[in-house]
Amino acid sequence: MLTAYDYPTARILDESGIDSILVGDSLAMVVQGHETTLPVTLDEMIYHAKMVSRAVTRALVIVDMPFPTNHLGVHTVVEQAGRILKETQAQAVKLEGGAEQAEVIAALVRAGIPVMAHVGLRPQSIHSMGGFRVQRDEELLIQDAVAAEEAGAFGIVLECIPSSIAATLTKRLRIPTIGIGAGAQCDGQVLVIHDLIGFKSEYSPRFVKAYADVDTLMREAVRHYRNEVTSRQFPGPEHSFE
Repeated sequence: MLTAYDYPTARILDESGIDSILVGDSLAMVVQGHETTLPVTLDEMIYHAKMVSRAVTRALVIVDMPFPTNHLGVHTVVEQAGRILKETQAQAVKLEGGAEQAEVIAALVRAGIPVMAHVGLRPQSIHSMGGFRVQRDEELLIQDAVAAEEAGAFGIVLECIPSSIAATLTKRLRIPTIGIGAGAQCDGQVLVIHDLIGFKSEYSPRFVKAYADVDTLMREAVRHYRNEVTSRQFPGPEHSFE
């Protein structure tokens, strides 16, 4: 799994064989420039998810329920998740929380809306959790994961938890686990696409691996373009019409 927020990125991920694409509320940080995921709105999530779904022919497209959608009551959550599926052509939603969100997950599933759960570090609860910290309460993590599964979630993201606990959860649960900062024993992995391709940011989590250095390549290309324009090397005859 990887994140995508626009048509060209989603097309590349889909054609490269990625199994699932997450339109994450992380777009608030990596696209909009906010410090947390909290400011992004439902309408903005739908806007970006439309672009992603338009590009995808094979991958499963999942859309994050933005803060505070899943805390507004069951009927509101179903209505807003329904909007996401109806307006974007995505196939599922993801929401943060475990045991305290079991009723919401169950209601969405009853309404025919597939749900991926998310436990461990929950960026939407970053203020109440005291920042971006590894979550080590094994009993609570097990309780949350099991509750999400029993409520009908088809999969679960495990974020920033010790690899030993993630391994225990993966063995215990019947649904697939998708890790991010949770070790190699999960059933799958997810990263933010900007981290994977090497767009530099002020904060780079330990669990991130950059597979390219697009940040440097883009800066070099922009400088090269600027220099050629100011020196009148570009556009050349091959780029002009007679």
